[in-house]
Amino acid sequence: MEHKSNIAPLYEALLAYRDSGQRSFHVPGHKNGQVYRRLMEQVDQQLLDGGVSDNYRNEGEVEAKAEVNRRLNQFVTDGKECFRQDEEQGRGNEIVELTVHSVSGSDESGADVVPMSAFLEMMRLDVTEISGTDDLHHPEGVILEAQRLAADCFGAEESFFLVGGSTAGNLSLLLTVCNEPDSLVLVQRNVHKSVIHGLMLAGARAVFLEPWVDPASGLAVMPSLETVQAAVQAYPEAKGVLVTLPNYYGMGADLTPIAEVCHEAGMPLLVDEAHGAHYGQHPELPASALSCGADGVVQSTHKMLSALTMGAMLHVQGPRLNRSLLRQRLAMVQSSSPSYPVMASLDLARRLLHVQGANAFTAGLAAVKAFKRGLAELPRFGLLQPGQLLQQEPPAGAPGRPEAVPAAALPLAAGYTAQDPFKAVIYDGTGVLSGYGLQQQLEARGCVPEMSDERYVVLLFSLGSTLCDVEHLLQALRQISLAQEQIQSPGEQSQLFTKEAANYISTWNNFQGGTPFSEPIPFTLQPIMEEDTTEVSIENSIGLRSAEMVIPYPPGIPLVYAGERISTSMSARIKLLRDEGARFHGVSDTSLQSLKIIRE
Repeated sequence: MEHKSNIAPLYEALLAYRDSGQRSFHVPGHKNGQVYRRLMEQVDQQLLDGGVSDNYRNEGEVEAKAEVNRRLNQFVTDGKECFRQDEEQGRGNEIVELTVHSVSGSDESGADVVPMSAFLEMMRLDVTEISGTDDLHHPEGVILEAQRLAADCFGAEESFFLVGGSTAGNLSLLLTVCNEPDSLVLVQRNVHKSVIHGLMLAGARAVFLEPWVDPASGLAVMPSLETVQAAVQAYPEAKGVLVTLPNYYGMGADLTPIAEVCHEAGMPLLVDEAHGAHYGQHPELPASALSCGADGVVQSTHKMLSALTMGAMLHVQGPRLNRSLLRQRLAMVQSSSPSYPVMASLDLARRLLHVQGANAFTAGLAAVKAFKRGLAELPRFGLLQPGQLLQQEPPAGAPGRPEAVPAAALPLAAGYTAQDPFKAVIYDGTGVLSGYGLQQQLEARGCVPEMSDERYVVLLFSLGSTLCDVEHLLQALRQISLAQEQIQSPGEQSQLFTKEAANYISTWNNFQGGTPFSEPIPFTLQPIMEEDTTEVSIENSIGLRSAEMVIPYPPGIPLVYAGERISTSMSARIKLLRDEGARFHGVSDTSLQSLKIIRE
């Protein structure tokens, strides 16, 4: 393409503005951090005058601090030259974190509220739509160029920057395909809460598709090809099909056959690929949804790549989405004052892939492989993998390993044939520690997992992971294993905790005589009035309609949506997750002893 992939146009524009010396007579009110730099100058003066606390009575420390400030206040007049120097000199590894200690008279100077220097540097890049910085909602300059480079990098025809995470992308896609009241969409049931919110905003009707369930782990993945085919045939008027791939555990399968079914029916395939922004960027990673034929794909660039939190992208291709309407919807759900540091981080995340290619993942993959080698020496802990890969594990029945599932036993449309190598999903093979318990033990030893459930712990690696991280993690697991062995009585053998498909708790209850999809469910923004609700205990909620969503978080997938009738299995699962220590969104009683239900 005509653009050079090794540039970062938006980021470079921010550097140029920072170093231009222009005076700000526009928002934001912090004036490029100037309000805090004034406070820092007051602190510096007190330090140099000798009005310091015990922390700074050493003359050498005062001089060191003055030198730090001198370095941080150096200006480079040309933004692109600064960018080049940052790359060549590796200045990103030399960030100096300066904590301003309280000093005498801090009540007057405000020294105790001065941010760290690294944060002040970020504020110098926090600008708004002015000459040279373009406009996210009508891009014509550096943002347009950055988005075109992103489309080239990720294989899309057009890409859009999102500053509200994948949530903004999911909302805008649903508001685009649901272009009239009561529009019907086919939706995988175990979707993120943002999809449910999108259905509500659109006033749409959803036919929920039951996900395929991995028999070895009991975890729901994605709808089978047969389920999608049956639903498309039953509801040819549907405006589109929305699935999530990969799931929170990194589990997935080939989307190509599903895309073909959708396209034969004239329907766009929408994919919430929030956890797969890195897919297709390395031979050892699964294929991306775009390469499988998806029409609209949402990716959380901040989750598995290197953007700042809330940085995401929406990629589109083909003729099945109204892009003019999509731009309008994006302007509706995103701020008119988007964060430029977040957008610049998207530009840099893309540039990293464009310049380094598959090599960007070399160190991270090496860390993951080192972890898996080390984990194999700890028989207490198991690792979740697809059935085909389990054949390469130690013999079935080996300590801490699940029974292998023969590849021949997996259906042709199995929903779990690919595992994200950067998601290491582990569990205590003895069943002594639940996933929540294992997470607590890891956190007590300085390792913070991505999430856990009643059995599994999800350890998220990325292109930023290191061998030092791995050694710390393996040491923590060794300590946990040793500590648990000492606690157990001699000869005590805990029963292996397994999850069977038969024990899987379906998260929708509109089952129709064996059909793996629901009847159309209407969604609306009309609130459930408080006077029409009452609170009951979870035990007494069975058979009643919920007045609120029950959302274990993470992963943010609603077990129950407002208006849904509570089944016995749902009640049991809510109690299980509650008792294991899960956190919940969407409920008024976060302890989940009770639930608001609709009076009937």
